Amino acid sequence: MENIHNKVVIITGASSGIGEATAQLLAQNGAKVVLAARREERLQAIVNNIKQSGGEAVSVRADVVSSEDMQKLAAFTLSKYGRIDVLVNNAGVMPSSRLHELRVDEWDHMIDVNIKGVLHGIAAVLPTMREQQAGHIINLSSTSGYQVSPTSAVYAATKFAVRAISEGLRLEESATSRIRSTVIVPGLTKTELFDTITSPEVQMLANQISDKGISPDRIARAIAFAINEPDDTLISEIMVRPTAM
Repeated sequence: MENIHNKVVIITGASSGIGEATAQLLAQNGAKVVLAARREERLQAIVNNIKQSGGEAVSVRADVVSSEDMQKLAAFTLSKYGRIDVLVNNAGVMPSSRLHELRVDEWDHMIDVNIKGVLHGIAAVLPTMREQQAGHIINLSSTSGYQVSPTSAVYAATKFAVRAISEGLRLEESATSRIRSTVIVPGLTKTELFDTITSPEVQMLANQISDKGISPDRIARAIAFAINEPDDTLISEIMVRPTAM
């Protein structure tokens, strides 16, 4: 993983799950990782663990819903390391429900985190990456971004949007600014996403399949693979799902 060494990587949603696993793996391979999420104590515990293992990590409390928070996150990273090589837009929520339940506040929250949060991350790092004429933005979609199922209409819509944004970014930036855009597409993964579900029906369905999910480490390895490719090679999309599903 020699191309990961010394890269400065911002990871959102880094306090658990895929974000935490990615931070640990990249730090093990010599990256300087900047962890961002809302849970400061959890972030600090992960940073301490990385440092104890010989890695380099810092953390910033940031909510991707806030454009101001994301701008401050990028500014902090630049002041600390002088560049931003990779952004992993990982933060996401999945309070799925049937449309007739009219959980409008939850729809709004998914749109704010899963779509606007991705855009806020891109807006925070893109000027720097364009100036550097180099960079890599990795956005987390989902297999729900390919196929809608009952109860997933709004969540799936947000993940379809992530794919569209990522492809637009690739088309606009890869040839002129040498900025790489990658979509990582996890299938069922054992993370805290199910904890955001409030619909009793959907929670029951989630409980029935949760043990079939794969470890976040599997997704972290896909992210590391995409980052590690030489700068002239773009892995535009990787789908990772459980063998049994």
